[in-house]
Amino acid sequence: MNDKKLVIALTKGRILEEVLPLLETVGLSPAEDINKSRKLIFDTNLEDIQLMILRGSDVPTYVELGSADIGITGKDILMENGSDGYYEPLDLKLATCRLMTAAPVNQTTTPKRLRVASKFVNIAKNYFSGQGRQVDIIKLNGALELAPIMGLADCIVDIVDTGNTLKANGLETREHIADVSTRVIVNKAAMKIKHDRIQSLLERLSEAVSD
Repeated sequence: MNDKKLVIALTKGRILEEVLPLLETVGLSPAEDINKSRKLIFDTNLEDIQLMILRGSDVPTYVELGSADIGITGKDILMENGSDGYYEPLDLKLATCRLMTAAPVNQTTTPKRLRVASKFVNIAKNYFSGQGRQVDIIKLNGALELAPIMGLADCIVDIVDTGNTLKANGLETREHIADVSTRVIVNKAAMKIKHDRIQSLLERLSEAVSD
């Protein structure tokens, strides 16, 4: 852990697009255009803060192990990974969506033992076991909508935003598992060592989100 710099790990993609303007409102901006660079670590307008750009699924690991002091990623990632290695002090209410099950529109009966395709293996397991339902989980990393169409699975567990992709592939949402939004996580050791700086940033972000 860098005791001098405050390192913030940001998630690539939609979350990054929505978080950068929010950071600017609290006086923090990258020293160069992130979207035009292949770099993964960026200096900012504040000498003691650096930004790191990662895949969402890697953000908790970097924060938990102390390579980043603060992380910003989706609640779905945190639910899937589950950890005691960091605090989750703030919901930024950005990049909101839902975690849901989805199945073919014309599917009227469901087998006793469901075959569920998802990249969220742990979330799916926990959800169905909590209902006392027996399932076989099939891990896929993309194009989940194909699984029911091709007979690989009876349903899927996935992030749903507009639902247009599901409709285009003959699927419909069924069961609501969780609401998802962008969360701030903080390394536990960093919260002690760099408490004042981290707390100040959290307070400014909280204020900006509630405005």
